[in-house]
Amino acid sequence: MNVIFFLIAAGAVVAGGFLAAFVWAVRSGQFDDTTTPAVRVILDEPGRSAPQPK
Repeated sequence: MNVIFFLIAAGAVVAGGFLAAFVWAVRSGQFDDTTTPAVRVILDEPGRSAPQPK
């Protein structure tokens, strides 16, 4: 029975760690620009060409 309490506590610590990492990522701006990475593939920069295979 003590093992169950230990596993619940360990799971809560791990979940708290993931929550803290998520809050840190949001506050540091990791999720500010969600549009550009998806559109960057579509947009083509003028003057740049694809590398040619040898």
